[in-house]
Amino acid sequence: MELDFDVVDLDESNHPDAGAQAPDFVRPLVNDEYWEDVALSELTADGPVLLVFYTMDGDFPATYIWNELRDRAWDDDFDVTIVGLSISSPYEHKTFIDEREMPYRLFSDPQNGVAEEYGIVNDLDGMAGISEPRPAVFLIDEERTIQYTWVAQEWPEFPEYDEIEDELTGR
Repeated sequence: MELDFDVVDLDESNHPDAGAQAPDFVRPLVNDEYWEDVALSELTADGPVLLVFYTMDGDFPATYIWNELRDRAWDDDFDVTIVGLSISSPYEHKTFIDEREMPYRLFSDPQNGVAEEYGIVNDLDGMAGISEPRPAVFLIDEERTIQYTWVAQEWPEFPEYDEIEDELTGR
């Protein structure tokens, strides 16, 4: 089968692993009605958070990732808040949430500073000064301790959904 895109190996990442403290941050958190600045620590204070980094709204990996998460509806079955983070603006997030009929909130980080803090920056080829987060998933507990980490090693690559579900189940 011939692909309409190239699979690209990504540079090494320097991301935090399970057991490490998740970096805290404040960014606009967008839902289907509005957005406001929210700290990750505010979310983890209410329980575990599945923080899903993705490239940008509208690209096919984002669509696949969020369709899969919506269909699995882990937040219905487990005590977890699922949020995303990308370089897309709050306006783009609002449109993406509406189009995908997503019940999730998305952090907006156009400067890609959070991905830098998490060591998962992907510099885009041929675009000086432009980067995005590589796809990554961090399951973070109430103390902001990372319980599970998955980080893409190539583009495109998708999270290990069954592995994440096993973590949520407590296996």
